[in-house]
Parts: sequence; structure tokens; C-alpha cells
Amino acid sequence: MNLIRLAAILLLAAATFRAAPPPNKKRILVIAQTKGFEHDSVSDAMGSVWKMGRETGLWDTYLRTDTELLTKGKVGPNGKNLDDFNLIVFASTTGELDLTEQQKKDILAFVHDDGKGFVGIHAALDTNYKWPEYGEMIGAWFDQHPWGTFWAPILNEDASSPITRHLPEAFAKFDEIYQPSKEFSREKVHVLLRLDGRKLDYNNPRVKRQDHDFAVAWTKMYGQGRVFYSTLGHTNESWSDPDIYRMYFEAIKWALGLTESSVQPHAISR
Repeated sequence: MNLIRLAAILLLAAATFRAAPPPNKKRILVIAQTKGFEHDSVSDAMGSVWKMGRETGLWDTYLRTDTELLTKGKVGPNGKNLDDFNLIVFASTTGELDLTEQQKKDILAFVHDDGKGFVGIHAALDTNYKWPEYGEMIGAWFDQHPWGTFWAPILNEDASSPITRHLPEAFAKFDEIYQPSKEFSREKVHVLLRLDGRKLDYNNPRVKRQDHDFAVAWTKMYGQGRVFYSTLGHTNESWSDPDIYRMYFEAIKWALGLTESSVQPHAISR
């Protein structure tokens, strides 16, 4: 991350978030292990989550590129495990992460049974294809990005949510929009943002969703826990975009249980 971008993010955080710290500060574990494609924006994503917590006093952030702490068992000298955290963030993780079967069970229990949170950033959808329960938890998997990085036409499906109410009804962002796999279903998630299907080019062999429903962000429950995912955040520049920065800030607050947002599934509104 260059100094100009770092300074911009720090100024953005200072100007945007001045919330009073809660009595019990939360703890967030950010994981950015990449076993496949490694996005240049991983550092920006990790650093942004850290800055959000530092500037607001809402949470402390632990940044890791390994998976050691993703366990309820014993760990190394530091001694922290999932029981010490309130939320896991997967920051553009890719491929099959280094997880034992017990670690997978512990992650699922952390969200499903303990009622804690999970936030997936961009390539978190391009992760753990051989772990069916992961796809169930996050809501889908990556299945190509038919238009690459482009000026994506986006519709706001829930202007009442604290996560997206700062966004206009229709807008465009220069980002890489993932096509959710066939496992994605509106009956299982609450879509916040989606591509405007009326403005897309379908003369592309990588377009696989015949329903032309390309969700950009959603919330859902997994057992007792709150889950948020968005494909936004592919580029380094996206983390200096006030709209995207605030969306993830509000999504993390919601996943921590600090605010409320609907998880009720709904049909395409328009």
C-alpha cells in the first residue's frame, strides 16, 4: 500500500466515523490466506478493517495471513482462539484454505451455534469449494466474472438497511463483479445490491445465470449467526471509495450485532 493511498484511507476514516466506543469493545479476526489468485487489494482490505476499529473504538482487529487462530482448541504462545473473537472476516481469501476438519467444525460452530458473525469480502466467494457447509454459510461460490473489471451498474434493493442506505437507488462502481454460482438462491439470503440486468451485455459465454440475477451484496443468517457478503472490493481504489468503505463498516457493525438490518428473503423488486 503506497503512502498516498494510506493517507487517503486514514483521512477518510477520521472524517467519516466518530462513534463513541461501546462499553465492551469487540474483537475481529481478519483472515487473508490465499491459496489461489492473490488480489493486490488484500492489504488495503485488511488495513481498512483495522482502521475502522481504531478510528471508532468499536473493535480491536487481529490481522492474519495464516489460519492458526481458526480453532476452538489450543494455539501457540499467544493463546487466542475463536472463543476470543466476535467476528471473522475473510478478506479476499482464495482456494482451499489450510483447515483441518476440526477447524471447519469450529468455524461453523462459531457462527451457527455461538451466534457470532462472518463477513466475506470479494474473493471470499472464491474459497473452500470442497467444503459444502462453507458455501451454505456464505450463500454461494464464485462462478466466473463475465465482465471482468468494469463500470458495474448497480441497483440498491434495500435503502432502509444501515448497510446500504447511504447509497443511491442506482449507481455505478468500477469493480469486478462475481457471478454467484447455481447454489445462490434468493430464498436463502436478503439481497441488498444487485447488478442492473437491463444494462448488461449477455453476449458472453461466461454468463451462466439464466435468471440474470447477479447479487452484489447480501445478508443472511447461518443458525444464530449473522453473515454478510459483497463482491465489491476487488480494486485497491475501492478501499478509498467512501461508499464502499462505509458499506463494509456498516456491514461489520451489523454482523457484530451493533445495528439491525433485514435478513428476510425477497423477490427482485424492479
